[in-house]
Amino acid sequence: MRVGTLLVTLRLESASSLKDKRRVLKGLLETVRRRYNVSAAEIADLDRWRVATVGFACVSNDGAQCNRVLDTVLDHLERLPEVEVEAVDLEVL
Repeated sequence: MRVGTLLVTLRLESASSLKDKRRVLKGLLETVRRRYNVSAAEIADLDRWRVATVGFACVSNDGAQCNRVLDTVLDHLERLPEVEVEAVDLEVL
């Protein structure tokens, strides 16, 4: 069994409150969960308006498959106009 993790720090310039941030992240995380069949959660920077650190996890019998799925998730995030990807850490165990 292989487990892949993706840690991404996002900048949300349009967020003017924590409520705005939560609205954007809720939709983003739900879409990614449904579309790519991964686990997703906000894991750090919970009280910062314009910064969010989110984590994604994928389990597979093939490490390359985990890597492909998480790369696709990252590509999806990079295409979103409402967020900017600042930092990325991808690891397959």
